[in-house]
Amino acid sequence: MPLSAVEPSRYQELLAAKCARVTALLAPFSPPAPAVFPSAPTAFRMRAEFRVWHEGDALDYVMYRRDDPKTPVAIDHFPIAGERIQQLMPVLRDALRSDPALRRKLFQVEFLSTLADDTLVTLVYHRKLGADWEAAASALAQRLQVSIVGRSRRQKVVIGRNFVRESLTVEGRRFSYRQYEQAFTQPNAGVNTAMLAWACEHSAPLEGDLLELYCGNGNFTLPLARHFNNVIATELSKTSTRAAAQNLEDNAIDNVHIIRLSAEEVTQAMRGEREFRRLAQLPRPLREYELNTLFVDPPRAGLDQQTVAMAAGFDRIIYISCNPETLAANLAVLCQSHDIDHFALFDQFPYTDHMECGVFLSRKQVV
Repeated sequence: MPLSAVEPSRYQELLAAKCARVTALLAPFSPPAPAVFPSAPTAFRMRAEFRVWHEGDALDYVMYRRDDPKTPVAIDHFPIAGERIQQLMPVLRDALRSDPALRRKLFQVEFLSTLADDTLVTLVYHRKLGADWEAAASALAQRLQVSIVGRSRRQKVVIGRNFVRESLTVEGRRFSYRQYEQAFTQPNAGVNTAMLAWACEHSAPLEGDLLELYCGNGNFTLPLARHFNNVIATELSKTSTRAAAQNLEDNAIDNVHIIRLSAEEVTQAMRGEREFRRLAQLPRPLREYELNTLFVDPPRAGLDQQTVAMAAGFDRIIYISCNPETLAANLAVLCQSHDIDHFALFDQFPYTDHMECGVFLSRKQVV
């Protein structure tokens, strides 16, 4: 996002225009009027990533414009970043500038922070990291009260932890999450909390068991678990499944079963086309669960054709989408058998064209 697009004074106007575009896109599927969940106009982003530019004694965070990708633009202030990241940026930059062990061949800086005030900084290099770097990074981590991860080709050095702890309150209960460095997490923690609350609100009256695809680190899984007898949550990433299992244990949630399967593999299992040894971890066979609700939060590509066909077999579908275009393509199929009962817009990415959507679908009633 070009910083020139960040206009807090126009936030409501820009949000309204974006909501109108997405609502028009999905209008053919007859959703109800959307519930709109705005972001804070500034200090909302819990992740930030910058290239590092070296010139003489200077060292700066830089970004590049889409229309001029070869000219670095120095970043002195990044108002969309969370407050802790904004506080750290100049202090860290000055420390990197003044220490040759930390500065030499530094290529990129990444920040990961949380509402629980836990922060991790990743420093990426074009050189092997030695004992001098580790000593300097350890001193810096202690001074700034952060964890630091140093990365170079085939090397990773962790000072402190390689994850941060987040704490989110949903329906009056506090949930703690481990969010690992370079693993996917929702970037806008305030809007993420609204998404969790919306999904739980519409899950509260439901019964039976839940199948969740793309569960990640358990972001939605943890608060949704209280509304179902059992949850079978699937995810392909090893890092994310490990984090999800740890998060379930940390929050004393015992009715969720995490299985490392892709959406395509889950579809094959649900159809009885393949058997997977990983499903043997379940207390009973998959077919014996009362899986009448499906929750999906897919990547920008949306659901593939086979998964959409499998989803259409569920009585209820809760679909969180980060791409309205692919959501519309999926709804063109799903709305042949289902109606949209609830519709929400979540402004995860202010000042961009991106909009997160939530739709709750239920099977059409036979007249």
